[in-house]
Amino acid sequence: MLASPITFTHDVTERFLRYVVIDTQSDPASPTCPSTEKQKNLGRLLASELQAMGLKDAHLDEHGYVYATIPANTGKKVPVICFCSHMDTSPDCTGANVKPQLVKNYRGGDIVLPADPTQVIRAAEHPALAEQIGHDIVTTDGTTLLGADNKAGLAEIMDAARFLIQNPDIKHGTIKILFTPDEEIGRGVDKADLKKLGADFAYTMDGESAGNIEDETFSADGATITIEGVSTHPGFAKGKMEHAIKIAAAILDRLPRDTCSPETTEGKQGFLHPIGISGALEKATIGFIVRDFTDEGLKEKEALLEGIVKEVMKDYPRSTYRMEVRHQYRNMKQVIDRHPQTVDYAIEAIKRAGLTPVRSSIRGGTDGSRLSFMGLPCPNIFAGEHAFHSRLEWVSRQDMEKAAETIVHLAMIWEEKA
Repeated sequence: MLASPITFTHDVTERFLRYVVIDTQSDPASPTCPSTEKQKNLGRLLASELQAMGLKDAHLDEHGYVYATIPANTGKKVPVICFCSHMDTSPDCTGANVKPQLVKNYRGGDIVLPADPTQVIRAAEHPALAEQIGHDIVTTDGTTLLGADNKAGLAEIMDAARFLIQNPDIKHGTIKILFTPDEEIGRGVDKADLKKLGADFAYTMDGESAGNIEDETFSADGATITIEGVSTHPGFAKGKMEHAIKIAAAILDRLPRDTCSPETTEGKQGFLHPIGISGALEKATIGFIVRDFTDEGLKEKEALLEGIVKEVMKDYPRSTYRMEVRHQYRNMKQVIDRHPQTVDYAIEAIKRAGLTPVRSSIRGGTDGSRLSFMGLPCPNIFAGEHAFHSRLEWVSRQDMEKAAETIVHLAMIWEEKA
């Protein structure tokens, strides 16, 4: 089908600029939900804006989740669709005092960020910029991340919700909205109430380039190696001391150098990635994340890691180790493939928005990974965000508008197909 002759109006950029200045950085060291109370500041604003649109059930719950419903306006029995984005920003880079910049009518070349000229979005390092000629690009001033991951998604869902409410002639089934905290630290749906949400299928708006639809993620585990060394007085340690920190260093030194790491892999290749080391002479701990697109690949990498540990421990016969593996999330493709219409309809919606669909895999995870295995199949649709988790993060106004239009078309397609 050709793109619909709908005349769209947008306020997505204005919304986005309003949201990014609210600091919502999550904290992996915090045990609470949300991990940072400041995430609720944005949640309250979003709930208030949804109520102002006329969505009477819009609210922020005690755990920092925002729920709302756009009622159906068709007599057909249509599956209930949810659109989801997360409110938190990454702990990897500060999100306080964000000062967004708008580069209008981008003409190509590098973008130097004004508050720190050493921060340059280089065209050679960001090939997606080549597709942005003539677009209006939002960046930071170079001192913080932008928060397009995932405040672009929030703004797009809000823009689409406003448009659907203001245009009741566009027929759709019941649409649910879910905004989550703590996605960046892997806890985005820990307290999500799917019974209250009441959706049959969902879409996260959290992808990169315009036109992308992602139905596959990494599968993920966490692994912890705990080493118990042998402590003695350093003045009398010869032949006795077995230093736990040195054992940990030996383990890290024996990890593969040319493969199986984030910096040496791409595409469907997985990796072992040390994320932290702590300890003293007597006891040391190394934390890892393990990533692969298959469960078998995860097991192989975990076996490789334990094999390395066992080899190192042969040199320290009086020390011991313990390896613990924790399930994190699994490749959502295992669930999505049982519901192919979720992706087929998204591809059609992207086409109707005037874009070329690109079906791809995520070298990471989204809330949709866990939602899928909780019984809510949930592919990921582009939000337009680029260079996320860094001070070079950017997003285009036109891409955000196309994402909002994709949401509207997708709501229409589910109603048409019912």
